[in-house]
Amino acid sequence: MRVEVVAIGTELLLGQIVDTNSSWIGQQLAAAGLNSHYQTKVGDNPARIQAVLAQALDRSDAVICCGGLGPTQDDLTRDVIADLLGVELELDEAIADRIRLMFTSRGRTMPENNLRQAMVPAGSRIMDQQPGTAPGLVCPVPDGPLGNGEGEYGSAEAGTDRVIYAVPGVPYEMKEMVNGTVIPDLVARSGRPSVIRSRVLRTWGASESGLAETLAGRIEELDELGNPTIAFLASGVEGLKVRMTVSASGESEALDMLDKEEALLRQLIGPIVFAVDDDNMETVVIRALGERGLSLAVAESVTGGYIAGRLCAVPGASKVFRGGVVAYHPEVKTSVLGVAEGPVVTEEAALAMAEGVRQRLGADIGLATTGVAGPDEAEGRPVGTVCYAIAGLDAAGRSTDAVGTLQLPGDRERIRQFSTISILDLLRRRLADTD
Repeated sequence: MRVEVVAIGTELLLGQIVDTNSSWIGQQLAAAGLNSHYQTKVGDNPARIQAVLAQALDRSDAVICCGGLGPTQDDLTRDVIADLLGVELELDEAIADRIRLMFTSRGRTMPENNLRQAMVPAGSRIMDQQPGTAPGLVCPVPDGPLGNGEGEYGSAEAGTDRVIYAVPGVPYEMKEMVNGTVIPDLVARSGRPSVIRSRVLRTWGASESGLAETLAGRIEELDELGNPTIAFLASGVEGLKVRMTVSASGESEALDMLDKEEALLRQLIGPIVFAVDDDNMETVVIRALGERGLSLAVAESVTGGYIAGRLCAVPGASKVFRGGVVAYHPEVKTSVLGVAEGPVVTEEAALAMAEGVRQRLGADIGLATTGVAGPDEAEGRPVGTVCYAIAGLDAAGRSTDAVGTLQLPGDRERIRQFSTISILDLLRRRLADTD
């Protein structure tokens, strides 16, 4: 089963909107064991959209068409699909009623333009999911010539059972339809009885090439076996991901295979693995603090509130996170946190900040950062210098004090972001060391 993704919208070509939909769909296809060799972006032009869809159908079994299902005149997906398939658009009264109800339930009158969204290519099926006003479409592709009926785009081999899926460009609407209808339908069409499952290990502290070298032996073994498979995904400040994918005859067998492969990879990779699947660095740290009955406070200079922001994004963080102080100016470091007069981009200053915020906010552990984000060096320290400190006691009354200095690459924003996840990772490891 070969699947192609076509994203529609002139705004994508102009860079006004970043096409995150195609990458997300690609991830879901890979996780389901479905082959996807092409992704295309095309503007709001009917001739070019039709040409792109025809080309996609010529080389793929299924096309996921994303965008162009809105109510305005430049939303052309329905019209182009109908024209390409040689069928008429028909008003689906049930969809029209559903759209009207969405407006009336909010105390609004539906513009007549929205009835365009209830026009469906004849022979198409409406997806069950409809979180917005745009319904998703499952459009079977007939055998024979496409387009004008005279073979303008050529003909496909009889019996190929091709299909076009049309989903909205609004991400949350698209995701609900892809997960609810598109992926299950594609898996069923592929005729594969096996269960495809994936699991992602998140790592921090190794390069992609370094991690590939560490896993070279296992990769060679899996290349021979063909199942499971592993792949790398560099995700910037979210770490380097290692995705395991297995094919099995059933759910329990798939999970057992994933468990065994995860255990083997963890043994090879070591402690740089910090999370699995949807967990991230902050959820892991918050959970570790909660399990140990410890509270945390942060004092931030170079990171400017990034650490506190990430921690506060975790539901239930208030159970362990006391709060933070953004001590950006040296005077704030001295007057609020008790840092001694003198240089502030030092490990000594970082430790004083950590201890100061721990005491003032009544936390078990204090975490602090100070450094040089650029663009110019400061106190004779080069751009990218970050001093950190962890101060306090663990649940058993043992000292958690730790200090260090990082030298990070990148511009001002990347230095702040890399500092944040690097220092949270150091806290994660420190908490693990106190077990």
